[in-house]
Amino acid sequence: MAKGLTKARPDPRSLRLMRLLQFLALLCLSSTAIAAPPGVTITHSAASSQLYIGSPSICILPNGDYLASHDLFGPKSNERGTAVGRIFRSQDQGASWKQIAELNGFFWQNLFVFRGAVHAMGTDKQHGRLVIRRSTDGGEHWTEPTDAAHGLLAEGEWHTAPVPMVEHDGRLWRAVEDAMNGTKWGERYRAHLMSMPLDADPLNAASWTISNPLARDPSWLGGDFSAWLEGNAVVTPDGHLINLLRVDNSKLPEKAAIVRMTGPATIIFDPEQDFIDFPGGAKKFSVRKDPKGDGYWSLATIVPAGAVLPEKIRPDRIRNTVALVHSKNLRDWEVRCILLSHPDAEKHGFQYLDWQFDGEDLIAACRVAWDDEGGGAHSYHDANLLTFHRWKSFRQLSRKDDVPAISP
Repeated sequence: MAKGLTKARPDPRSLRLMRLLQFLALLCLSSTAIAAPPGVTITHSAASSQLYIGSPSICILPNGDYLASHDLFGPKSNERGTAVGRIFRSQDQGASWKQIAELNGFFWQNLFVFRGAVHAMGTDKQHGRLVIRRSTDGGEHWTEPTDAAHGLLAEGEWHTAPVPMVEHDGRLWRAVEDAMNGTKWGERYRAHLMSMPLDADPLNAASWTISNPLARDPSWLGGDFSAWLEGNAVVTPDGHLINLLRVDNSKLPEKAAIVRMTGPATIIFDPEQDFIDFPGGAKKFSVRKDPKGDGYWSLATIVPAGAVLPEKIRPDRIRNTVALVHSKNLRDWEVRCILLSHPDAEKHGFQYLDWQFDGEDLIAACRVAWDDEGGGAHSYHDANLLTFHRWKSFRQLSRKDDVPAISP
């Protein structure tokens, strides 16, 4: 200290005021803390990385562990080259998750267990080849789809999503679309069903039969029909197999399309009777038959009842509300319960849920756009989170159990 200067003693009143201001600042910071998303976070990818989380899938291994997967899309991804996917495992019923594998050539793929081994089926990139892999050690190591005998099922350009596998009439079934009817999103997609005998090798392309392609007709729905995609193989109450597809159009109510089989590899569509009202039908959904026989269930990203779409906003862009929906006949659907909701539809979204029955519960993996310390997701579509959810005793849920349902 310089000669002749003395250190001033702090005024006790000033100290008390300073401490009060510090306390109020901390209180203010805590009150504006970022709220965690619903469910359990499996993984996070900040918007600044320009790597967005897509195609959630989930399955239950024979030992009871859960596996979840996702792919990466966005400007810094290699989705049009050799797409990257990641595999996560939970050994405590979804309470915590660990990444156990990263795979190249993994896009739009679903996880499923067949004959005790876990498989992943989809494409190797955006609009890539149709491929399948197998793991016999719980998802840590996987076969590579090198040729037609080892997982390369079809050359060309294909489209799909994590959709259900169905055993029916001695065969394993799955819906898929080719992307070889042009280059424009929507119009290029043609619906198929594919199947193989249950005693065949799913990694052998010769095991699979793929149906005729069905292209969309732009005149359907009064000329308001852009695309069908991300279909579901489902067995009807009278024992027939159908493909229930997402429909892209501009109006409410949201729609789905029922494509029917007329032969071992022949499908048809009647636009006069086989468009149905389906809550959330403009976004990807998965439909499964209740193993207890109580109809069919889906977790659908809906536009809430009574909502008015903003001008020039299509139903597929509203992704801030998830509902449990049910049908007894696959044609008439009702919203049983609102499960997830956020008041903002521009930068928040719950979408592409893949799910499984787990006893009396439903478990799901969800692609989520949510707030984070980096400013949140780039948009409702460009998800920054993969989350896990469990809805206990789902068959007993009703509208009285809704989380707040907020219209966009």
